[in-house]
Amino acid sequence: MENNDYSHIPGWGIDADPKNDPTYPYRHRIERATKAPEPSDSNWERPTQQPVDIEVLKSIERPTVSAVFGTSAPPTGLSGQIRRFAFKSSESEYGHWLPLLLADRVNMVEGILDDLKHGHIPNIFAEKGLKAAWKYNRKGLLQSILIGVLVTSAAVALLSSKKSESDT
Repeated sequence: MENNDYSHIPGWGIDADPKNDPTYPYRHRIERATKAPEPSDSNWERPTQQPVDIEVLKSIERPTVSAVFGTSAPPTGLSGQIRRFAFKSSESEYGHWLPLLLADRVNMVEGILDDLKHGHIPNIFAEKGLKAAWKYNRKGLLQSILIGVLVTSAAVALLSSKKSESDT
């Protein structure tokens, strides 16, 4: 038989009374912002909505765009398409976060290609902190390079073998 009395646990139920919960006036402010005015006991005022003059990706859990947001550029290119795909999933799913990680990596490559397109040769060695890695973590750096070479070689070998099979 299950006993549902947890009063022996110190602090159990401390937030059961809304008047004793310091977050109570703010907990449902998103829902209240779209349905009803703020309660009179709340001294929180919603900030003025920042103008949305570029594409802003927002969570599907939020009914509106945040009042204030920071973005210097809208999502563009392949990384932008991956980000748009990611924001179709809930923030509680891998289908949201893994594509965002991939989009960051793709965006890095897009940035390097953009630099080359504008005649700037990036100093990848310095930008990635490889001098410090060589000085303080030589074994880890060499291990990363070896893994990169192996993965790249395997990918090239796999792709070239599929190409030669399709040629025959």
